[in-house]
Amino acid sequence: MSAAALLGLAAAASAQTAAPGGAEAELDTVIVTGTRMSGLRAVDSPAPVQVLDATALQRVGQSDLIQAIAQNVPSFNAQAFGGDTANLTLSARLRGLSPNHALVLVNGKRRHGTANLAVLGGPFQGGAAADLNFIPLNAIDHVEVLQDGAAAQYGTDAIAGVINLILKDKGEGGNIIVTGGQYFDKGGKTGDITASLGMTPVENSYLDLSFESRWHGHSNRGDFDPRVLAPGFAAQYPAVAALPNYPYVNLIAGDAEYRLNIGSFNFGYQFSEALEFYSFGTYGKKYAAAFENYRVPGRVVNAAGAPLFPAGFNPKEAIWEDDYAISGGLRGTAGGWNWDLSTTWGKDDISINTLASANASLYLDTGFTPTDFHAGDFINTQWTTTLDLAHEYDVGMAKPLTLALGAEYREETYEILPGDLASRYKEGSQSYPGFALTDAGKHERRNWAVYADVALSPVEALQLDFAVRHEDFSDFGDTTVAKATGRYDFNDMLAIRGTASTGFRAPTLAEQYYSATNVGPNTAFVQLPPNSPAARLVGVNGLQAEKSINYSVGFVAHPGWGVTATLDLYQIEIEDRIVGSGTLYGSGGTPTIPAVAEAIVANGNVLDSTVTFTGINIFTNGLDTRTRGADLVVTATTGMLDKGSVQWTLTANWNETEVTKIAAPPAQLAGASLFDPSALYTLEKASPKFRLGAGAVWTWDKLSVNLKESLYGPAKSVDSYDGSTWYQSRIKTALITDLEVAYQVTDSVRAAVGANNLFNTYPDRLNGIYRQQFLSNTDNGYVGQYPTFSPFGINGGYYYGRLTYTF
Repeated sequence: MSAAALLGLAAAASAQTAAPGGAEAELDTVIVTGTRMSGLRAVDSPAPVQVLDATALQRVGQSDLIQAIAQNVPSFNAQAFGGDTANLTLSARLRGLSPNHALVLVNGKRRHGTANLAVLGGPFQGGAAADLNFIPLNAIDHVEVLQDGAAAQYGTDAIAGVINLILKDKGEGGNIIVTGGQYFDKGGKTGDITASLGMTPVENSYLDLSFESRWHGHSNRGDFDPRVLAPGFAAQYPAVAALPNYPYVNLIAGDAEYRLNIGSFNFGYQFSEALEFYSFGTYGKKYAAAFENYRVPGRVVNAAGAPLFPAGFNPKEAIWEDDYAISGGLRGTAGGWNWDLSTTWGKDDISINTLASANASLYLDTGFTPTDFHAGDFINTQWTTTLDLAHEYDVGMAKPLTLALGAEYREETYEILPGDLASRYKEGSQSYPGFALTDAGKHERRNWAVYADVALSPVEALQLDFAVRHEDFSDFGDTTVAKATGRYDFNDMLAIRGTASTGFRAPTLAEQYYSATNVGPNTAFVQLPPNSPAARLVGVNGLQAEKSINYSVGFVAHPGWGVTATLDLYQIEIEDRIVGSGTLYGSGGTPTIPAVAEAIVANGNVLDSTVTFTGINIFTNGLDTRTRGADLVVTATTGMLDKGSVQWTLTANWNETEVTKIAAPPAQLAGASLFDPSALYTLEKASPKFRLGAGAVWTWDKLSVNLKESLYGPAKSVDSYDGSTWYQSRIKTALITDLEVAYQVTDSVRAAVGANNLFNTYPDRLNGIYRQQFLSNTDNGYVGQYPTFSPFGINGGYYYGRLTYTF
């Protein structure tokens, strides 16, 4: 039986077997991810699948889904901070690869990606994967995380693994959860209210509805801005000294604020034992705004030299975003075949705006400028239709042979709409220029695929699974990928499992066509679309597809005393990996490349003539990488005599990426390289080499205490002020403590208080000599004092309270 056809049965089985929050129950959950065999438990899977039930997800202090998964799965690392609009759409990545290498499913169906591409440097650069925060946490029954290459099973982009979100389908009961919290050192005030309701509209049906409203405030962890302390500045602009928190006037180094309202439904109707209709969907509306670099009063002046803002101004980048998806399908049985026919449509529509800003040239030329600008729109759509077939044959083996066949057709679009005229006049609005007419455009892709999968058990102790998938892209031709999986149980105590697979990832449409100008008070860099004529001037002739090979071997042990342990070792080789280039200077930096300046002009961009540094960034296929790592999961439950029981969990991930090949730079970049030291460090050093988590949940009568220790390994980056000298910043190994205490006040009411990062640990500061370069040059870059690649953030500890009413 196919994974899609089994979805409803598996979710029901999970509900029957999974005691809330129980580690053993999670292992006993019947899974639908990574296998085509019916009734397979997570603990018996030939591929590593970690299951998180609703209780484990909701024990996390932050109420968003990304953090809920990241704090339970050590190989899943959440982004803590992003540059520009990436700070408005934080993402995550699996096994140290790009966010684009992990496929997100909802009830087994492909989820569309965000339209907000992360373009600036850092480990999450290029990410345009599904935004998990548009799915209510309270709508989820459990999550299945397949930590294995699965391109042949689910799609050629599932190189790092698959995250399958299984929605509630109980059709009865519900809850209301209210949460509030903030950072120890001020900022980040958060409130969340969510409700879930199950009902049976008619006989033989279920309908589960969920709603969530969440808001989060700004934080600020920046240092002072040296520009406002420059000699003579206070005398020239006395109003600046009266600003709150002077001289800490630059608010860019902190969380964005946001308001998020999301809802979901999951519906099913059983016409008969052989036919079911199902449908599910989500809708979300979001406002988010992040502070950008403070602009001094002299930045925007009229023809007489008088400043528009006597105290300067703090512009914001803001988005108004609508995200929605709906799936519908029929599944059933006929002639011994289980079948599932479905279609899913999703869209992410983002309006980009620049607030509390100005257009300096427009004001100088005309004496007028708006202060709020519409910078343009990102729109991403995806429409996927699938047919899954499965049949079990008794061929005399220990278990029936499962043959699964399927087909998929997918259409995708990515569109950039231009900004309003004022936002793109000359250099455009401060902090975020509007998209130029040359940036705008709509791009499409069509893709079809067929697959076959055979799962068999020749003898009781041996499981084998072979999958092959053929895909054809309208813009990248066709490819065939395959996967072989096996598991052998020596006895009840020990099993070995392993996989080998190939993958093929076509670049996202955003990676191919995104075009915009990223600016600061002293900088202006064009994100050049690799498929543009201007890119050819620097020797980049579009993007190729990535090719990958995955290997893994693992062990499953049941040594006794209620202990289960899994250890999986993996290697992922990616050829022609799509990564962001380093900084290529057209002026101001080292080296300065004439072809870069020519490409900027050819792309139609007009840059601010007053800035010091100009150049480009671009996505290319210039590298091959090899990622090696290991995942460890150990669980146990022990009694505490007459004082309840403790669920013990030990999880660990070791991960290391190495650049194995760097393509020679094109002739147009003679004397330079597409990849500066910062770009290479981002791939190899900017993620923690290891992460270890040890947790204990003690439950005694109405009281429960959840204690978790997370050990993050070291991470590094290098930075340069002008491209000539590089400085290393290092985050040393850090231990983060999370604690939650909960009490069942009544049969229906549960109260909890807790803290993430209980001891208010911060990452090490950026290299002091590097920061001194900004201070010596009176540069606003001095404001950023903590590394934005910190895996546990730059805000310190967070405390919260939560009240749950269940009915």
